[in-house]
Amino acid sequence: MTAHDAQECPLSGASPTPYLPLDHLCGPRSSMHTLLERARRLIDRQLPLLLLGATGTGKEYLARALHEYSRRRRAALVALNCASIPENLVESELFGYQRGAFSGALPGGMKGKVVLADRGTLFLDEVGDMPAAQQTRLLRVLSEGEVTPIGAAQPIAVNVQLICATHQDLAQRVERGEFREDLYYRIAVGVLELPALRERDDRAWLLQSMLTEEMPGRTLDDTLSADALDLLMTYAWPGNLRQMRAALRYACAVRNGDTLTLADLPAQITQNPRTSAAVAKTTTPLPYLHAGSSNDAFIQCAPAAHEERSTLIRVLAESRWNISAASRRLGMCRASLYRKLKQFDIPHVRDMGRDLISASDMPSAGAAPHDAQTHPALRRIH
Repeated sequence: MTAHDAQECPLSGASPTPYLPLDHLCGPRSSMHTLLERARRLIDRQLPLLLLGATGTGKEYLARALHEYSRRRRAALVALNCASIPENLVESELFGYQRGAFSGALPGGMKGKVVLADRGTLFLDEVGDMPAAQQTRLLRVLSEGEVTPIGAAQPIAVNVQLICATHQDLAQRVERGEFREDLYYRIAVGVLELPALRERDDRAWLLQSMLTEEMPGRTLDDTLSADALDLLMTYAWPGNLRQMRAALRYACAVRNGDTLTLADLPAQITQNPRTSAAVAKTTTPLPYLHAGSSNDAFIQCAPAAHEERSTLIRVLAESRWNISAASRRLGMCRASLYRKLKQFDIPHVRDMGRDLISASDMPSAGAAPHDAQTHPALRRIH
């Protein structure tokens, strides 16, 4: 692709990224399913939710997905970022005001976010940055179910599902006197903590989902070079999902051909390829020896490596030796899995017939294979 082709290509990312339904926020076998199932139960009971997690972990995506899943989905979800509005405007934005309430007010007054969210969902992002005075007013809304706009004589009854989010440690802010303790216990009824991207076990699925948005019909294996995919899978991603999405969009925009290479990735990633222990833990669960080590050596010197080798064989067998399926289950790219096969001296099933297609047909690691003397491939697998 060159600059001359730009007019023929759809403008990926020209419209805002669509928010996803609850079932599409993680991979099919991700450990995130436990958190999402808990979220479903909490929203079904219409309890106040507090979403915790570092910046870019998808808190707003989860809030919007929960609203669309809830019984209030036919009403509005009204969002307010408490950190993005000047302190002197938070009160009017959140609670509204009557006509003539103050100098510069709109002639007809203004409905606040709380009233606009009546019978729907109120999403307060970065709630830890809410000024102390507005914390007190929000507490009254939650306890009394009513809000009094600025300049109004009578309160307005409201019924909202409250979802708050923050990247801060609210418990510590309570201890320091920076956040009201009574409000904290009001909003932290159902607490959901989103993991950092480096801790997630569905990074390959996430990358594929983002790639599909940019290049429909393409897969990771036929779009990214092996070294680019390996870097994207093992990078620490301090900016989490937001950074990963931005990096992939950048690469899709600047690529010169059908394959995305390291040269297409942002310099901040390629020049500082930070990986983390957490990424290594989820991508390669156990330590291993360098390629070229004999099987006897690693069995004697590294029981953990032997266990990882057994895990690789088991997952491959359960996946009927489909490399793409096995790599997704193991949370690594195909190139990484091929390297591990070579590293652990595991022959591919195509090199050894149909003996290992089914896990039930495999002899146990402790038993000697009956044809080990005549089948060198089976001898290596053990």
